[in-house]
Amino acid sequence: MRHRKKTKILGRKKAARTSLYKNLAESIILYEKVTTTQAKAKAIRPVVERLITVGKEPSLTARRKLLQYLPTELAVKKVLEVLGPRYETRPGGYLRIRKIGTRANDAAPMVRIEFV
Repeated sequence: MRHRKKTKILGRKKAARTSLYKNLAESIILYEKVTTTQAKAKAIRPVVERLITVGKEPSLTARRKLLQYLPTELAVKKVLEVLGPRYETRPGGYLRIRKIGTRANDAAPMVRIEFV
């Protein structure tokens, strides 16, 4: 039974889900907007917001925490040098999810997740 379990499964095993989260988080950080399904966007939003919060104070500890999650150095650099200072005074809520319709193939609800 899944009582009180908060993890979104997204129909994947743990390794595939972790890889999906890391790659999607990196894409959102690098391109600042990504079109994806609503379930994936809702699952990744708190992850990316935590990464931006870590990147608000540029320190070696923050860099190491970001490197643990983000696959490339370029994404870490952008969080520390661009996104952290941009949202320094904002107390949270860095991402917006906008509905853009349904996918033609399977009618999955599609959204665009982007920075505010």
